[in-house]
Amino acid sequence: MLYDLNIAWSPSTSAADLDRTLRFSAALGYNVVALNHTVAPPVPPQIANPLPKFPPSSAGPASSSSSTAPDQTSNKQPKLPTVLHRATLVLNDPSAYHRLPQLVSAYDMVAVRPTTEREFQGACLNLNLTDASLISLDLAQRFPFHFRPKPCMAAVNRGLRFEVCYAQGLSSGSGDAVNDARARAAFIGNVVELVRATRGRGIVISSGARGVLGLRAPADVVNLLALWGLGSEKGMEGLGVLPRGVVVNEGIKRSGFRGVVNIVGTAGRERGEREDEAVGKGKAAAGEAAKERQKKGVKSNNKNENGDNKRKIGEEEDGGGGGPEGDGNKPMSKRQAKKMKAAIRKAQNTEAKTT
Repeated sequence: MLYDLNIAWSPSTSAADLDRTLRFSAALGYNVVALNHTVAPPVPPQIANPLPKFPPSSAGPASSSSSTAPDQTSNKQPKLPTVLHRATLVLNDPSAYHRLPQLVSAYDMVAVRPTTEREFQGACLNLNLTDASLISLDLAQRFPFHFRPKPCMAAVNRGLRFEVCYAQGLSSGSGDAVNDARARAAFIGNVVELVRATRGRGIVISSGARGVLGLRAPADVVNLLALWGLGSEKGMEGLGVLPRGVVVNEGIKRSGFRGVVNIVGTAGRERGEREDEAVGKGKAAAGEAAKERQKKGVKSNNKNENGDNKRKIGEEEDGGGGGPEGDGNKPMSKRQAKKMKAAIRKAQNTEAKTT
């Protein structure tokens, strides 16, 4: 499934233009889209969701004519994708953080847009994941700070995701060519710097389109970001896996409940089960003791056999030397044998002289 988590919406957006944009995004292959409402401070105490609602199924055209209308005309229009409601809070004051829980209860998704270095550092390091899990930056403007790897990687490791809206790098439609060129240059430089700081991790790719002309096919988006340093695999993850994780986590936050389980006591078992368990433990202990005794007996037998073998070897060495002094004596050393041979030769020489 492919996701586009940022289709810009404002109160001036007409229903016909919005319907055309949603159907065109479905024709391009996007299955889930999010209408984005940018909220600038000060945030009112009572927050209402002004985004238009769509049927949950989104299975067909918005309206159906009479039965006389042919089926071919209704099938020509692509089906609407799954539409989510999203709010992006602009952060330029620390007091704006206190309004995030109210936005969470009113929208399906919440993102933050820091504008200063202090707010950017705070969003990367201290932003509560239960309030927002997406950092959406206006990359078409020049920031007074740089995207450093340490806070960016800390945010990615904490589970936050950075959003890149490729429509900001296209023509803004203002009619001023100079401003459009400057905006595109700033966008490309910021994207390259963000990709280097995050090593291509944790980047969610959205359109940020205000109309049909701002949408692009997924393959075109991946190729476009590949020119700016984001690999093709990371680009496909930014269109599918990562935004899906954001949507699932946001849904769990709103549908799940927190609680504590306190175990007061356990139910008592029957007497027969306890006796059987005790008998089983006794048999196991007796079996282990028998195994230990058997091991000790084998070791003692091995020791006795080794002692007998040593004694036999000693007796053979003592009695079987084969020396000239007899069977019961120890064999002579080489020195003694030489002395004996010299004495025998001397005696033989003396006998030869006398004769």
